[in-house]
Amino acid sequence: MSGLDEKPKHPYNDPIIIDGHSIFPGESETVRINVGRLPSDNRISILTHVFRAKQEGPCVLLLGGVHGDEINGMEIVRQSIESGLLDDLQCGTVIAIPLLNVFGFINFSREVPDGKDVNRSFPGSTSGSLASRVARTLSKKILPFVDYALDFHTGGASRYNFPQVRYTKTDKKAEQMARIFAATFTIQKPLISKSFRKTAKLMDIPAIVYEGGESVRLDGFAITKGVEGLKRILASFKMISPVLQVSKKGLLFKKSAWIRAPYSGLFIWTQKSGGHIKKDEPLGVIKDLYGTKSVMVISKLEGYVIGHNNASVVNQGDALFHIGLEYQEFS
Repeated sequence: MSGLDEKPKHPYNDPIIIDGHSIFPGESETVRINVGRLPSDNRISILTHVFRAKQEGPCVLLLGGVHGDEINGMEIVRQSIESGLLDDLQCGTVIAIPLLNVFGFINFSREVPDGKDVNRSFPGSTSGSLASRVARTLSKKILPFVDYALDFHTGGASRYNFPQVRYTKTDKKAEQMARIFAATFTIQKPLISKSFRKTAKLMDIPAIVYEGGESVRLDGFAITKGVEGLKRILASFKMISPVLQVSKKGLLFKKSAWIRAPYSGLFIWTQKSGGHIKKDEPLGVIKDLYGTKSVMVISKLEGYVIGHNNASVVNQGDALFHIGLEYQEFS
């Protein structure tokens, strides 16, 4: 793989030890890591699937469910396990966690029950909030073994993200991962304080984030594109057999901006994610409830729609269309 090291940072013959479980080369195991209890006294555990080939290679983390309502990311990792893709790795190690934020998933929520965001709680603390303890579990018990990370997400509440990969501009290895993943859209995004990607960077772990679909709604297109990209990454490390490469070049966006609602009411959009729009082009219409007023939503930007708001009722100032700007071919 050009630009990336295929040799793991840690001695490969040594066991990977997670919560007291030792996994040697050639072994696979599912480890339940306890992270807390519900008020009902039910224990909550993070199921961590570890697959190790006999032959040396890097350790790749497949992570889903950092936000509890982002089920497309969970499904991408789940499918990679269920399909048997990881059962007979040719080299290296894959650690697959379909669901990190168990608390949020139970409550159909982005956050944990105390309102904290796991992805703003890294590297975490064992004596902190629920979100902080979940983050600490990943930072302390999993990340020390990881060489590369793929973090799978879904759009937020009512917001659809066209399948896209995000990486940090200054991380050349993450950029190379993004090229190999080969999403239609790739976006340069700065590191966010206390995020998983920021902690991974501080631990010298190249990480990319995949976004696709809308929260609490399975989207076959977004899931398929995520699985395909995941396979291309693993194949590039020779962990699995070669897979079909993308022939069409994707686009890299260096900036993005939101077009917001100029009026409150019922929102009927006429554009969708994935397409190109021009300045002054109509994007939809907002109607009041009484049939007396309609306000056109007009684009003030030229670019590609990388995400949109599926909400039927909007308030003035709500984000409607996420537009990718300053773009170029990326492959």
